[in-house]
Amino acid sequence: MMNTAIYVRVSTDEQAKEGYSIRAQIDKLKNYIQIKDWGFYKVYADEGISGKNIIDRPAINDLITDIKSGVVNNVLVYKIDRLTRSTKDLIELTELFNGCKCGFNSLMESIDTQTASGRMFLKIIGIFAEFERENTIERITLACEKKVKEGYTLAGFTTSYGYDREAGDKVQKINQAEAVIVREVFHMYLVGNMSYAAIARNLNHRGIKPKLGKTWHHASIRGILTNPNYIGKVRYSLDDADRYFEAEGKHEPIISEELYNATQNKIGNVKRVAYTKRPKEENYFCGVLYCSECGARLQTSAEQRINKNGEKLIHRGYRCPNKTKGLCNTSRFSHVKMESAFEQYMENIEDIRVAPDDIKHEEKSKQDSINSLLREEYENVLAKLAKREKELMSQYINERISFDNLEQMLHLITTEKNSYTEQINNLATAKDEDDIVLTIDDITTNFRENWKALTNSEKQQFLQNYIEKITASSKREENHQVKVLKVKFNRG
Repeated sequence: MMNTAIYVRVSTDEQAKEGYSIRAQIDKLKNYIQIKDWGFYKVYADEGISGKNIIDRPAINDLITDIKSGVVNNVLVYKIDRLTRSTKDLIELTELFNGCKCGFNSLMESIDTQTASGRMFLKIIGIFAEFERENTIERITLACEKKVKEGYTLAGFTTSYGYDREAGDKVQKINQAEAVIVREVFHMYLVGNMSYAAIARNLNHRGIKPKLGKTWHHASIRGILTNPNYIGKVRYSLDDADRYFEAEGKHEPIISEELYNATQNKIGNVKRVAYTKRPKEENYFCGVLYCSECGARLQTSAEQRINKNGEKLIHRGYRCPNKTKGLCNTSRFSHVKMESAFEQYMENIEDIRVAPDDIKHEEKSKQDSINSLLREEYENVLAKLAKREKELMSQYINERISFDNLEQMLHLITTEKNSYTEQINNLATAKDEDDIVLTIDDITTNFRENWKALTNSEKQQFLQNYIEKITASSKREENHQVKVLKVKFNRG
């Protein structure tokens, strides 16, 4: 008499849509065991679980353990796809059954693996089961692509910051309060020349929350600045570059295409420095400091020393990574000496290549163009807000909204108008001050006047923004004197 185990499985969707029931499967299989005069051992049930793999199903893993231990020598299922929908898993299970001399039977397909024809038929059934699953995935993929091409977003969990989509709505709608922040982020980046991290700190300091998480980060700011959703487009397959595409969306844009393109151009031209370890503020030369001997980027170092009073002091400095490898003769030097050498170089610099007037004019034209785009953007928003004010007054006059509602909504509109008016005024102020990209002459002049007054953080920001490379040396034969041989300015 065969010790027969019953295995049953049903997913939540199958039970709801197709009427599958664990209890119904068990009853039919027990009756079949009685008819075949087999011995019944145990029921193994995975309820509410998909059949696409074996790893995530505890009951079938228990069954496999019992088959290997020899307590089960026959398995009965209602249908093959109750056991698995994967051809690979099906073949492996079949080999397990055969290796452990365990029979396998399917009630609906009348399969018996103790015969060659039964084993062949089992594999064929498994192939068709996997084909159906892959075909379903393909249909879903095509449906999603079609939806995006028609202009609808696939954002189910959350929409882009600046938009909302209520349950049942096909088109995302502008969240006016968030849209103000989106436009401000573009303004801070284009006009304020603020980095992603600086913009994130600004928003966090003001208590403005993102849609996901509690705080803004440089990655979330970059996500806003590079999101074509804000110019009325929808995206598909962000994680697969080969399948990625954009389509015209049915939602209303928050910014103009010209402003978006100006942002992408600036992002593409920004120099990026990759740090293996983020430099601390007190080591602000890290990242731009290079060895004159071998050309390697210098690393930070710290030595602990004890002074005459017994106090422990940390002496910070820089060293060449090739020194310990015997590939470079440059000596380690202190941060204080480096500071002095850099100041001396900047004070005595003579070879200043000032940008020609045509380049200055070109840079100014670019900035004026960006300012013009932003100003036009803000003026369009103000026009829409003015139109909204008139609509609200009309609704109030026709008694469609109460005075309290009118007052509340007008207050929100006034707040928004004040914000955009302030942005326009800032643009006008920037133009009056002739706020253009700094030339090397501007940089060195400002350096001489202000360097000593800057904090460590401000010095670090200055170096990363305007200095691309500082070549320095310190040699034993020169009494370890630190020399700055060349400063390469960032012209990007």
